[in-house]
Amino acid sequence: MALTVAIVGAGPLGRWLALEAARAGFNVLLEDVMPSNLHHAQEYLRRQLGPGAAGLEAPGVQYVSTIEDAVRDADLVIDCVPDELESKLEILWLLDRMAPPRTVFVTPTMRLSIADLAHCTYRPEKCVALAVEATTLTAGASREILLRTSPRTAPETVALVTHFWGELGFTPAFKPDQAAEPR
Repeated sequence: MALTVAIVGAGPLGRWLALEAARAGFNVLLEDVMPSNLHHAQEYLRRQLGPGAAGLEAPGVQYVSTIEDAVRDADLVIDCVPDELESKLEILWLLDRMAPPRTVFVTPTMRLSIADLAHCTYRPEKCVALAVEATTLTAGASREILLRTSPRTAPETVALVTHFWGELGFTPAFKPDQAAEPR
């Protein structure tokens, strides 16, 4: 059975991730609170993937307007919110409360500690940071992708994230977070 991937944020990175995940055969739920962002994403993905049976949906992608609808059945959630502490804490807090306990979180951040962010959830063992600039990722400049883990990241989390990025054609490299996790 294909994994269900929820992508929170339908800006350029979210659209690109939805496209690549759908092409790889994942079930994709793309969420954004801004209807215009979802509309632009829908048009972009329809052009890239071709029209679905209804002529409006891109195959493999569902568009939702609430985080709850996006994460309800998700195995993996990738947030595409700004790389700012308050934004990341808010989205991880929401995801942690709405997603099933099995759900793994990937948060793109170049400067924040995944150990610190993960510590603010009830599932620090299921949190990973994507440590790549969005423009580098979407331009396909490299097929290696750097992911940061906390001291509490579970092997099953690493396996799921490795599988996801591998299916997208990337070679994941994991690096332990350097920040000390609060006790």
